[in-house]
Amino acid sequence: MEGKKFNRETESEKEVPAEALATARHELGEHNGINMSIEASNTFTFKDSETMNRAFQGEVGPKTGIYIYSRHLNPTVLNLGRQIAAIEGTETGYCTASGMSAISSVLLHLCNSGGHVVAAKSLYGGSHALLTHFLQQKCNITTTFVDIVDLEEVENAMIEGKTSVLYFESISNPTLNVANIPELSKIAHAKGVKVVVDNTFAPMILSPAKLGADVVVHSISKYMSGEADIIAGAICGPAEIVDQMRDPHEGPLMVLGPTMNPKLAFEISGRIPHLSMRMKKHCKRAMKFVTKIKELDPNLVVLYPGLEEHPQHSLLKSMSNKDYGFGGVFCVDMKTEERANRLMDKLQNNSKFGFMGVSLGYYETLMTCSSSSTNSMLDDKEKERAGISPGLIRFSVGYVGTFEQKWSQFTRAYSEM
Repeated sequence: MEGKKFNRETESEKEVPAEALATARHELGEHNGINMSIEASNTFTFKDSETMNRAFQGEVGPKTGIYIYSRHLNPTVLNLGRQIAAIEGTETGYCTASGMSAISSVLLHLCNSGGHVVAAKSLYGGSHALLTHFLQQKCNITTTFVDIVDLEEVENAMIEGKTSVLYFESISNPTLNVANIPELSKIAHAKGVKVVVDNTFAPMILSPAKLGADVVVHSISKYMSGEADIIAGAICGPAEIVDQMRDPHEGPLMVLGPTMNPKLAFEISGRIPHLSMRMKKHCKRAMKFVTKIKELDPNLVVLYPGLEEHPQHSLLKSMSNKDYGFGGVFCVDMKTEERANRLMDKLQNNSKFGFMGVSLGYYETLMTCSSSSTNSMLDDKEKERAGISPGLIRFSVGYVGTFEQKWSQFTRAYSEM
């Protein structure tokens, strides 16, 4: 069963991300500059030895202007964490060196050796590999993969007293299934299971924490960066969890060292205020493309939650924040890898439509055949179970140029197939 739609109580709740970001003001710069200063120090001094001892015991800290070491906490990185937490509507946030370091740190914190995770079978390949191989072989943490839209299957996969985490993507990579976050959260919480949601595909569009999730993770490298030039991640959640994760003695964010460089944090923080506008452009352009592609070739399989025929179209519409659309990614299924590669070659090299690349959220369109690239670490049976066809092309829609220009480039390449 897929479960029922989620209905918000008021329209105002749909406007939370942009409004919350507008009130999450950062500290002024050292000389009252409107931009916060970059704190490039890796270590910090104390006014006396007693304060130093109290800092390591967690009795004093950033709230009183006291820092220990930038692997633990850094003012500039903390500022970026506040911005992203404001977008996600969580109590606090922490920024990491990559999206995978954010995911792995959260799972290692919430799961003990011998623990169990229930996860969506359609996931980014790196996340799937972490759950399938690394955590099982190195940490004795096992995972049961489920169809995340089948709520009954999800519930039945949870093992009483053993399952610690339910992990899924808000909009799955690359199949674009939409998770029923409120219902999944109810099921998990009734069994004492924490819900961790990767919201990389839907920043601003969805607010998983407000829909019931405990922790939200991001690859900042994608939409939040917007320029395909950095690697970074984020963890958003309640202080109870995030503060434990950055405990100076045993927190995974301290002992594993997935810290973000403060100079990078400063650069990203200047891009976050534009995220709302960029996401709307990505989503609007994606909707135009899929509509025209369906007209161009009615027999072509197109995956996009904005299409009314998508099985979770109404669900996403009921959960999403106002005016943000249905995402900036769509997929077309060319059935075979050979046909997918031929279309991508023509789109990139003949018509200049976009670039073959495995990331997303760039201002130019990026495209990849997921089966042989981002999800190549799955075996054939795992790909089949996840619904990843050998010829599935994932398009991350850019917004440069006019739509008419880009559509002309697409049709020229497609006519040559």
